[in-house]
Parts: sequence; C-alpha cells; structure tokens
Amino acid sequence: MKASHLILGTQRENPADAEIISHQLMIRAGLVRQVSSGIYNWLPIGKKVLQKVENIIREEMNIAGAQEILMPMVQPASLWEESGRIDQYGQELLVFLDRHENKFCLGPTHEEIITDLCKNLLTSYKQLPVTLYQIQTKFRDEIRPRFGVMRSREFLMKDAYSFDLDKESLDQSYSVMKEAYIKIFDSLGLDYRIVKADSGAIGGSDSEEFHVLADSGEDLLAFSDKSEYAINAELLTELQDGQDPYSLEGKPSPDGKGLLKLKKGIEVGHIFKLGRKYSEILNLRIQGENNDIHPEMGCYGIGASRIVAAAIEQNHDEKGIIWPKALAPFEVALVEVNPKKKDEIKEKSSEIYNLLKENDIDVLWDDREKRPGVKFTDMEVTGIPLIIIIGERTLETGEIEIKKRQDEKPQLVSHQNLISTVKTN
Repeated sequence: MKASHLILGTQRENPADAEIISHQLMIRAGLVRQVSSGIYNWLPIGKKVLQKVENIIREEMNIAGAQEILMPMVQPASLWEESGRIDQYGQELLVFLDRHENKFCLGPTHEEIITDLCKNLLTSYKQLPVTLYQIQTKFRDEIRPRFGVMRSREFLMKDAYSFDLDKESLDQSYSVMKEAYIKIFDSLGLDYRIVKADSGAIGGSDSEEFHVLADSGEDLLAFSDKSEYAINAELLTELQDGQDPYSLEGKPSPDGKGLLKLKKGIEVGHIFKLGRKYSEILNLRIQGENNDIHPEMGCYGIGASRIVAAAIEQNHDEKGIIWPKALAPFEVALVEVNPKKKDEIKEKSSEIYNLLKENDIDVLWDDREKRPGVKFTDMEVTGIPLIIIIGERTLETGEIEIKKRQDEKPQLVSHQNLISTVKTN
C-alpha cells in the first residue's frame, strides 16, 4: 500500500491521560482514537493488527474443532435475572429499557445467551461434545476506564463454550482448548505464563489464566523456577490465609519443586470448567442414553483487543512499537529519500515496491512528500519490522539499505538478494 493513500493518523505527542506505554504508543502510532472514556475508534493500522490477532485465534479454534457463531451484544436482562447474575455483576452490567419498557443489557459475556441458544440446538447426547465460539464486541461499564484498550468499556473478545456429556468429557474438551490457547499465544510471539486462577463472577470449578508478562500488569503472578507450578498471587494469598503475596518471593514452591518467583502479568485469556452451573439454572436438558441430562459446560475467553496492547507493553523502545512478526501491520516499510534525483528515486522505489508485492510481501511504500526524518519517525513508531531505504546510494551503487526496526544501522544488500533477505528477517 502507498502511504499517500493511507489514513496514517500518527501523532508526535503523548496524550495527557495516557499512563502506560501501550496507551501512549497506540495513540502516537495511529492505531486508535478515543471516542469517549473507555471507548475507541480503531484506525486502519490498528484494525490490521487486530485482524491479525483475530485470524490467529480463529485458525487455532477451527483446527481444534470449534464452530464459529455470532451472538448479539444486546441481551434480554430476564436471562441474567434467571441465572442470578444480574445483581452479582452489579453496575458493570449496563442495563437499559427499550421503547416498550422491556429490560435489556449490553453483554459483558455470553454464558446465558449460549445456554439459552442451545436449548433449541442440542437435543441428544449424540451431538456432544461440541464447542461453539464467537469473536465479538463486549461491554463492561468500568467505574474508571484506564490504560487505553487495556481496561476499556467496549472491547473485542473471543469467547467459546463447550458442551459435554459428563465430567470426563469436559476434562477432555478443556484440555483441547488449553492446547489451542498455547498454540495461539506461541503464534503471537508473546512471553506468557499459564496460572491457576479464581473463577470469579463466571463461576464453576477449575480455571486458569493466560498472562503476558509485563511490568505494567495489574496482576501479580507467583511461579516456580524449577517446575510448571504457577498461580495468581491473589489466589495464593487466599490459600495462605491472607499473607502478603510479596512475602511468596524466594520461598519453596507449594509443589515442592524450586523457589517462587514473582512477576506482573496482563491477563489476556481465561479458561473455566463451568460444570452444570448454567445448564441447570437455565434448564438446558438433552436426551441422554438412559434419561435427560444437564450437559457439562466449559467457557474459554481471549481478550483480542487487549492482546494488541499487551504485545506493545512487551515489545517497544524509545522510538515506538517493535511488533512481533505475526502482528506487524506490514512486513516492510519502503522509504524513498529523494532530495536531488527525485524522479529516478521514485522510479526505483516503484520497481522495488512491485517486486515485493509480486513476492507476496506486505509492504507500505512511504511515497509522501515529507522530510526523511518525518518518514522514519512514522515508520519507527508504527513498529514495522523492516525498513528498506531507497536513496541516491541505491542509484549510484545498486545496493539497497535495509534496517531491522530495533537496529541502529542498516545493512546493504544487492537487488538480487533483497527478497531472500526480507524473507529471512
């Protein structure tokens, strides 16, 4: 794509209310613009990154055998009253009346809706196991939205729901989803931990959280340096009668292997074994082998929009974002620097641009009539992994300057080696 055709939306200054790096850089790099407190527009660059997150999630969910659906954001409040969660959720659940005085709410999650939907979809145990998922907007009326899209009121989430005949089958569905999550976060290129967690307002028995490690994280995690033991420190505090979690640092791990380390994390995923909580309360019954049963349910959420912010918290420098390759809005930025030989450099840039496209490389050609410093600043803040520089040196020597986003100096490659260099970096 040509930058002259792109609504880039970069800014030079940090917004006054941006407390953390990801909020600052998402505004400066032109990913989002605030509409109201906790509500954001996603601009073209941001939407491209968000779609990459969605595509990775969707691919692994489909491989795992889950089927995609789409449920409404607007939900009848009567279902929440039936489940008993309308009071439990409190004011985070935005409730309103339509013109007929019927009570509705904006969905922060979809356990009630999916259970009600499956009353008509699932009739026999022969249909089980089945997992349904969606990638859809949620709304939680946060008392104090902050940190940009990290803790916003409106956000994009993937939520999946499994239905099984018995607890053993639920364990299997839960395991399949956990493995899918591991593949998702590995593909995203993020440093993360899986920790035992509290089920909270969702309910159910076992639950685990997926946390991206970052100093700006709101959750404190405790994990062993010698085993896979990991737990949300808040839950560990409850298990140890309210001890200060910072006192769980350097002590023996509860599993007897290694010592506990503490790090902060950003919760980006949460998986639950709901059991029969919702199928019983909302009376979802299906025909079993001998009699009607309430299916065992699981719930599996990923904060798609939050992942974008978490990736930035983990990957940035003083110049801007450094995207993991899987999330970069473009693979390459092509920057033309043309102080004297403008026409020749423009022609060479066009040649290189077409070559990259012919080789299926997603490239942003900065063809704007801007000073070189402005171009480089914009390409660096947006975090595009590779920058190709076309200037007088290219015309004189035939060598092309190519620079990794995190490197200070470019390397020189020949025209013949350009594509192989791009594909191996």
